[in-house]
Amino acid sequence: MRLHLPAPPTPATDVVGGGAFPIHRVYCVGRNYAAHAREMGSDPTREPPFFFMKPADAVVPPRGVVPYPPATRDYQHEVELVVALGDGGNAVPVERALDLVWGYAVGLDMTRRDLQADAKKAGRPWDMAKGFDASAPLGLLHPGKKPPTGAITLHVNGSRKQAARVEDMIWNVAETIAQLSTLVTLAPGDLIFTGTPEGVGPVVAGDTLVGHVDGLTDVEVTITKPAG
Repeated sequence: MRLHLPAPPTPATDVVGGGAFPIHRVYCVGRNYAAHAREMGSDPTREPPFFFMKPADAVVPPRGVVPYPPATRDYQHEVELVVALGDGGNAVPVERALDLVWGYAVGLDMTRRDLQADAKKAGRPWDMAKGFDASAPLGLLHPGKKPPTGAITLHVNGSRKQAARVEDMIWNVAETIAQLSTLVTLAPGDLIFTGTPEGVGPVVAGDTLVGHVDGLTDVEVTITKPAG
């Protein structure tokens, strides 16, 4: 029997100057800044990049509000440089990796840290700690192939909580793309969250978060009370 279900909308995010970028998949890199790796109890000198995913519709375009999610008492911020791909491929050499890039944005990898900690202890997947509704706020997407350089910061209610430089990443953008392409076939519309600096911490309803990367439009959201 053929089911007649309405086609779901294609998730998209806003581009600086107008237009929308359709989102295919969302990949995230874990522990890609040495100080944050140590902050989370890992040794960054021994660990190659590893990846997890968020649903494409977890991306929140720049609309200003994000509800505090259910099932957590430790909802935390992670500011990240986000890469948007305009082309795809597999086993992409590092020297060709930036050819796949369409542009860059500032994103927030919002995390239910208590669920993540419980999953780690039990040896279970992180999916519900990372891939929940509205877990990926994203600033305006800027076209360009060359990665931004300079400061990456996160402020909560005007107080700086995270600060580093994009150049502090253990695996740079080209290396990250190349490594990920050995695991999956990358495609146009894929987003890659490239990891967060140290200083991650909890937020509560009423807090305003501003994520910044030099040369890009800030992502700014206010956490609202839980939905319902």
